Amino acid sequence: MAGRLAIGLAVGLGIWLAGPGAARADGAAPPGAQADDPTRQILVLLRLAPEHYRPGADYGGTYGEGPARAADRRAADHLARRHGLTLASDWPLPLVGVDCFVMTVPAGQSPDTVAAALSRDRGVAWSEPMRLYHGRSAATPNDPLFPAQPAAREWRLTDLHQIATGRTVRVAVIDSLVERTHPDLSGQVEIAEDFVGDRPPGAESHGTGVAGIIAARADNGLGIAGVAPGARLLTLRACWQTPARRGAPPSSVCDSLSLAKALHFAVAHNAQVINLSLSGPADPLLGKLIDVALARGATVVGAFDGDLPGGGFPASHAGVVAVADESLRPRPAGVFVAPGHDVPTTQP
Repeated sequence: MAGRLAIGLAVGLGIWLAGPGAARADGAAPPGAQADDPTRQILVLLRLAPEHYRPGADYGGTYGEGPARAADRRAADHLARRHGLTLASDWPLPLVGVDCFVMTVPAGQSPDTVAAALSRDRGVAWSEPMRLYHGRSAATPNDPLFPAQPAAREWRLTDLHQIATGRTVRVAVIDSLVERTHPDLSGQVEIAEDFVGDRPPGAESHGTGVAGIIAARADNGLGIAGVAPGARLLTLRACWQTPARRGAPPSSVCDSLSLAKALHFAVAHNAQVINLSLSGPADPLLGKLIDVALARGATVVGAFDGDLPGGGFPASHAGVVAVADESLRPRPAGVFVAPGHDVPTTQP
């Protein structure tokens, strides 16, 4: 019980970095978007054939190149040609029984309209537009003084660590790239994966800050102490950082496919807690993956956005632990609160 309490506090505090700057879905293409921008893409989900998935030790298993796999690709090629789309890539998601194909919609057509049309095809499980999630880091510069941490004062963190530290609990931080070599995070990351791939590498602010609040090393004579310093982190990059503009802090951007890949990995690798510091409209694919995580006993935490109906997704999804900035008024029933401003944490 004490261990679960410590981890619950740790992930709740991870939402600090997503207070007023919580990632928020935006359906509009950013300035200067190209024709192949993710906002011009849709996800087409085809049901997996039985032979497609074989359990294994790596990412959720292995994926064969047999007749079923070839049939999926032929079906996707046929759908793309029939609807005038370009097939960009694909990614199997066996935990929800689908093969996800990414298709680019030509200029002059609405991705929402094309996705709706494809969803009516008998061979398609469903289709949805690619959604972008935008966020800006709300982290403050690193403060080496432990007493400056709100958790140290308000939650008597020293006393809490005498009871529980989240030891051996696996926490998936689905965010931007975490600096694993940061002195306060050295040795805290058990697994690190990058589901963005085509973006420049390099540690990023938001993910590094969230990881530090959750599991920064304690009693090492520097920086801060995480709320659950005994936790083992799975740092899963599903977002990428964009340059700061006009004096504003850098922002983090994720899309629904990168988030789906990271969620699938977290569930397949038995993450006990999954932290999603983002909010936006409901997404069918992400919702199904969250349902699988919850069914397997994981705790999923999402940032509550007071500007969106029901607090936005994933906070409004059944079973998700919703956490809001403590300044939010009125405080919704059933929503936890945590500090959202002036929070010292790890930074690259």
